[in-house]
Amino acid sequence: MKIIRNPKQMTAWSKEQAVAGGTIGFVPTMGFFHEGHLALMRRAGELADQVVVSLFVNPTQFGPQEDLAAYPRDFDHDQELAVGVGVDVIFAPESEDMYPTGFNTTVTVGEELTDRLCGAVRPGHFAGVATVVSKLFNIVRPDLAVFGEKDFQQLAVIRRMTEDLNLGVEIIGHPIIREQDGLAMSSRNTYLQEAEREAALSLSRALAMARTMTADGERHVESLTAALQKFILSFAGTELDYISFVDQFTLQPVVEVNKDTVLALAVQINGRVRLIDNGFVAGDEK
Repeated sequence: MKIIRNPKQMTAWSKEQAVAGGTIGFVPTMGFFHEGHLALMRRAGELADQVVVSLFVNPTQFGPQEDLAAYPRDFDHDQELAVGVGVDVIFAPESEDMYPTGFNTTVTVGEELTDRLCGAVRPGHFAGVATVVSKLFNIVRPDLAVFGEKDFQQLAVIRRMTEDLNLGVEIIGHPIIREQDGLAMSSRNTYLQEAEREAALSLSRALAMARTMTADGERHVESLTAALQKFILSFAGTELDYISFVDQFTLQPVVEVNKDTVLALAVQINGRVRLIDNGFVAGDEK
């Protein structure tokens, strides 16, 4: 496995693969790999000849009060895990290479996708995501890129940006990978203290509760939201960012649940760990 840090060297490697007729599958990450990341890498390997994984903690998607400095990092362990799933290249640039002196460009996606859900409580976050992903696509030049569906809004934003800008990258969504107890895998799970784990499970259990309620005939979002809010807040230390029932394609709020409705959840645990989860609540489970 190669480790490339310079963007120009990364592009040169990708051009060599294209000349040779090979395809590139790409997985953008911020590192601290877990089984969720590895599942994305395996999927990329199934679909392409070469797999490139970027490892870059992107400062432009963190707000002033967020956890950029504390975000978990372990490059050596990440490298070991990536080798184990057959990754061909880790692209690990420095911040000054991605955002050199004088950098003054931002990629933004329309507010109908970015001003709600996580975007409502993390202003500027999706501009940071769209900007770094567009840069990574231009550097790595992949044929396809695999993103986890846990970050459902992010996936919708990247799909819109890629289509609107004719970037020529096929965007593949991968189902959420969960811990044995149902908690959606996330690098931020490492922040949880033992006593906070139960509160974190309020998310996956709320999804299960919503599915049960809809299966029993309750389709009114107002009633579902009230029940879920009461349930989540019954866990010690939980504070709601949002409970939203939205259309899977437009992310617009719905009044009644149907097969295209996604329940999106975000919770703060003791005011210091922010976790998200989502899933369909009627019909096939994500």
